[in-house]
Amino acid sequence: MKIMMFAHGGSLNRGCEAIVRSSTKLIKEKIVGSKIYLASEKPQTDKVISTLDGIYDGSKSSIKKYSLDWFVASLQFKLRQDETYALGVIEQNIINRIKDVDVCLSIGGDNYCYGEQPNWYEIDRRVKAQGKKLVLWGCSIGEEDMSERKLEDLKLFDLIIARETLTYGMLQSKGLQNVRLGADPAFTMEQEQLPLPKGWQEGNTIGINFSPLVWKRNKKSREAVSELIKHILATSNMTIALTPHVIEGGNNDYEVLEQFYEEFKATNRVILLPDHLTAIQYKGYISRMRFFIGARTHATIAAYSNYVPTMVLGYSVKSKGIAQDIFNEEKLVLGIDEISSSSKLIHHYDEMIREEEEIKSRLKQAIPDIKQMSYKAVEYLKELA
Repeated sequence: MKIMMFAHGGSLNRGCEAIVRSSTKLIKEKIVGSKIYLASEKPQTDKVISTLDGIYDGSKSSIKKYSLDWFVASLQFKLRQDETYALGVIEQNIINRIKDVDVCLSIGGDNYCYGEQPNWYEIDRRVKAQGKKLVLWGCSIGEEDMSERKLEDLKLFDLIIARETLTYGMLQSKGLQNVRLGADPAFTMEQEQLPLPKGWQEGNTIGINFSPLVWKRNKKSREAVSELIKHILATSNMTIALTPHVIEGGNNDYEVLEQFYEEFKATNRVILLPDHLTAIQYKGYISRMRFFIGARTHATIAAYSNYVPTMVLGYSVKSKGIAQDIFNEEKLVLGIDEISSSSKLIHHYDEMIREEEEIKSRLKQAIPDIKQMSYKAVEYLKELA
């Protein structure tokens, strides 16, 4: 089976790297002889994943004004409000590869959470027009994200793997017959343990991840997290390890975490992890933390999968669904509107500290089952062969 992963923005988002890396390993383990190729918008960032059989340039092409393509696209849109020709040119780097594979795997876990996606819709249409199998892999989609156009696109898929039960239930309620329940493949990802930095307390370090994305959506959230850090420093003797997980331009965790580091470095109890580590290296550090507080989903998955009690900042449906599947409740998951309140952050942090052993016990009970669901997704994929 030849598989092409697409809808991938590059591995400077270490969550995207985690999905590609762990999915490749799971598929190759369970589907003997499978070959996996990645179409990436930033292919140079994906060279850290050595298990892929090929990395393609999946970046968008431009349409030069007054070119033949420009005239054809303009005429088609003017006469029929049809943008398919233009989208076909823009996404030609991916579309030209469809003929070479058996299965096209749309891997952007939450791509369908951000409004309409006409580019992906057009790629999906071209995949089916060529008679290839089309799979939406490990997705999360909220009820509020759905539209008639999106539903029509989802009907094209031969298989949709929802990575948590909230998405699974919602998609089933829309009448989709092609949906199966899995789990995020990153729960199974390996880790690499680098030497611990100066100031790290073994067994007594708490990780904090914060993102510009969350800060942009709630302008008061940064100040609230600052107050939480003050509370941690005042009420415990733990070291705080500021942990970036997305390091791409315009959406760089490191830049906002560096501000926290400058604010609190005089305490000698705050560490800033580097901005150049891979997903497995960040997971290696997170695995040795006592607690974790994170805004990035795959940073929290790295913690959960190592039985580290975790608090989630600025949830989406994926965060709620993942917590629900682990704890049977949306435990320690704070909404985007809640995280401007330092008192709420501190209240939930204190709850995490107080219930440390119970949370660890629940994680040790639940995570093996979650990992089995990751493997189950590959079994569903295998059935398409």
